[in-house]
Amino acid sequence: MAELPLLHWAITLLLFQGFLGALDTLYHHELTVALPQRHSARLELTIHAVRSCFYGVLFLGIAHVAFQGVWAIVVAVLFALEIGLTLWDFVVEDRSRKLPAVERIMHTVLAINAGAFFALYGTQLLEWSRFPSSLAAIDLGWQGWLLTLFAVGVTASGIRDGLAALRMQRKGLPPNPFAGTAYKQVLVTGGTGFIGEALVSQLLDAGHTVTVLARDPLRAAYLFDGRARCVRELGKLGYGERYDVVINLAGAPVAGPRWSARRQAQLLASRVATTEALLDWLKHAVHKPTVWIQASAIGYYGVRDGSELLDETASKGKGFMAELCARWEAAAQPAAAMSVRQVVLRLGIVFGPGGALPALLMPLRLGFGGRMGEGRQVMSWVHRDDVLQVMARAMDDSSLSGTYNLVAPEPVSQAQFVEAAGALLKRPVWLNIPAAPVRLLAGEMAELFFDGQRVQPTRLQQAGHCFKYPTLASALRDLA
Repeated sequence: MAELPLLHWAITLLLFQGFLGALDTLYHHELTVALPQRHSARLELTIHAVRSCFYGVLFLGIAHVAFQGVWAIVVAVLFALEIGLTLWDFVVEDRSRKLPAVERIMHTVLAINAGAFFALYGTQLLEWSRFPSSLAAIDLGWQGWLLTLFAVGVTASGIRDGLAALRMQRKGLPPNPFAGTAYKQVLVTGGTGFIGEALVSQLLDAGHTVTVLARDPLRAAYLFDGRARCVRELGKLGYGERYDVVINLAGAPVAGPRWSARRQAQLLASRVATTEALLDWLKHAVHKPTVWIQASAIGYYGVRDGSELLDETASKGKGFMAELCARWEAAAQPAAAMSVRQVVLRLGIVFGPGGALPALLMPLRLGFGGRMGEGRQVMSWVHRDDVLQVMARAMDDSSLSGTYNLVAPEPVSQAQFVEAAGALLKRPVWLNIPAAPVRLLAGEMAELFFDGQRVQPTRLQQAGHCFKYPTLASALRDLA
């Protein structure tokens, strides 16, 4: 290494590139946007698959071989192809999704670092090209073995992306529950969230007209390819405008920073204040909507013993989550007095391409899956497709009114969930995360991870709703 200073610095930059690339893949592609489950990202996944396999070959070769003579030219051509794939990826991902600022910054750093690496390693290749053609073994020590590890990891990531793209191609687009229904003009709050994005996209695809109330209307317009009207505040809407349906999903994610007094106030304002503003607009609207679909959560029931079955008649629980949900529902309740049919959906943990599921599965994918606390806490969950199906029915079915628990009929304990997911992913389940230190650090928010409720969709079942994914196994097979 002392005799090859260019190679030394090039390898250092390549290791940095591998570390940043792994972070970008795990945090942005897997956890934040769940690319392997997004049908709109199929081409992007295909490019990632090819490029990752390129990286795997290059990392492995660079770790152990000096490319001399004509081989230096071959590697230079591979670099040129990789650069071309990266530029194509930039164009495709810009068309399929709006990258958040952090991901754009990371991609810029990766591009600058890659440029520096190509300059240094390219100079080294130029020197090696003067030697007789051969693949000469080199020993980079620990750096070589670390590059080998990166080669295995990036190749595995490429294979995963390629298989995901093939799976999506075989399955095709999922059925659209809003297609074939009478034309509606729909006002949606929270339309850029995990549920809202899929809801608005399917409404638009089905031919309905959608207005989205969003904190960042430019991002929302970009997200829906300019097909939805996007506004920052309800004051932009005239009282003479006609909407057939209002769907209120607005609310900041409850998982995040510790529930300090300030954080609680933010969570309340994102739900209650938005709902009150929406209700104020409704009071003055000339044309009242036919139905108001109101989101809530099973947190309404508070922390309950796992043996207690909770249907829609169960009482409100204690704690911040119960208070948050109760106040959210109460803020929307006056709409019913204006002859607007109201459907309140108390959502369980929603599984889908994004949301909570990727974060729950990531430790398992990395081989660190296990129980949280004793693992007896009950998870009342629902597949996002079932959420959208119920919303589509609520828009047209006048028999649906009042409060509904929107959860699958098969709640499971956290231990059962992790065992089922581990078996499906073929990963070990061995780690036990103790509850005490997490409760100490997270405070009351720890109830999201270590407590639960056994909730039943009694009223939906009485209404004859047939869940597309009634069991955990069927949901995980579709999403994992």
